[in-house]
Amino acid sequence: MTRKVQTIGFDADDTLWHNERFFHLTQQRFAELLADHAERADLDARLLEAERRNIGAYGFGVKGFVLSMIETAIEVTEGRVPGHVIGQILAAGQDMLAHPIELLPHARDAVEALSGQHHLLVITKGDLLHQERKLAQSGLGELFDGVEIVSDKRPDTYARIFGALPGGPEAAVMVGNSLKSDVNPAIVAGAWGVHVPHDLVWGLEHDSVPDHPRFRELPDLGGLAALVATLD
Repeated sequence: MTRKVQTIGFDADDTLWHNERFFHLTQQRFAELLADHAERADLDARLLEAERRNIGAYGFGVKGFVLSMIETAIEVTEGRVPGHVIGQILAAGQDMLAHPIELLPHARDAVEALSGQHHLLVITKGDLLHQERKLAQSGLGELFDGVEIVSDKRPDTYARIFGALPGGPEAAVMVGNSLKSDVNPAIVAGAWGVHVPHDLVWGLEHDSVPDHPRFRELPDLGGLAALVATLD
């Protein structure tokens, strides 16, 4: 019997492994470096706006974040930011790129339970080299049938990826922590969207919970295999 669900896509950052916590720690370090020039709330708002402006040029990930921090530091100091501060911002970015991978609870068990029964994909945004390194270090790479590292996640992104596979979007499930990037656009494309919330969410990833029959939510990945079985 052909399964109703044939493809399962997984987001990577903050779905399979921790990511946003390192951005938060670095942003705290950034605020300490510039404490004499801006209040924390104002600095955070200006950095977020810089990130929003720069996504089209730098994309998602650590490198764009570091460039946005440097740009914000120049702005709040009116061009007088000391060279050693720039150096510390760059060092913080290098620390983020080198940080070891920490899997989220139940991530390995969930992927192992579904591997071999469904076509599994990693579908993630971010810097190509960094995301490839993280997947390799995670130890999960061999369990997936494919990896899609995309510049953004929109309905047409999921329609293209799932549409090239048996059953199309209607036979696909997208699992992720972001309503804006992982769940809502996948549902618009015709797939199931499974939201697995993370405690930390980047300011540009907030979105509303959909009122849709193809929406599901889990507290963690521990119940994913059982949920997929109900969709089959």
